[in-house]
Amino acid sequence: MFPFRRNKLVPTRTSKLYYRYSLTSSTKEDMDQMSMILETLCQPFEKELVFLCIGTDRSTGDAFGPLVGTTLMENQCPYPVFGTIAEPVHALNLNSVLKEIHRRFSHPAIISLDACLGEHHEIGSILLKDGPLIPGYAIHNPLPEVGIYHLKGVVNYLDPHFPASSLNHTRLDTVMNLSKIASTVILNAVKHGATTKMTINP
Repeated sequence: MFPFRRNKLVPTRTSKLYYRYSLTSSTKEDMDQMSMILETLCQPFEKELVFLCIGTDRSTGDAFGPLVGTTLMENQCPYPVFGTIAEPVHALNLNSVLKEIHRRFSHPAIISLDACLGEHHEIGSILLKDGPLIPGYAIHNPLPEVGIYHLKGVVNYLDPHFPASSLNHTRLDTVMNLSKIASTVILNAVKHGATTKMTINP
């Protein structure tokens, strides 16, 4: 369906991985490619798109989603955005926010975003994947699955014994850089596609 580079398409057991961006090895060309893929994925749902940015500013690692949501709002994202630093969407209000989304929109096509934990070599990656994500899964507090597609920012490694500690001890620099790239990818995709590129204070 998409002109992937062979080394970028990495299948997973749970959902298809469309693209992986790395802070350490990817380029602006990779960011543009990711935007093009997201734009193509979103096209069938243009009138129904909703961006749901999950996380909380009370945990450094979990601030990825709210930071992206805030940047989308500040840059006039043409689609509804839920989840910002001022009004985060997290474990305590996710269900009520989902009810509000379905009350306000007849057939919402939700693109969900959240921080995640992974292997050491995955830190600093942004994953664009098919299907819903499961917020809270890594810290053993799974919440409702959400999203027709999702983006995850790998903010730190997963300590199987203390996963919440991994989130809380994440470097803010990593989270900020991941949120800037993810925001740029989304804004490029939804505003003018691949023809008009935007950069947010790289």
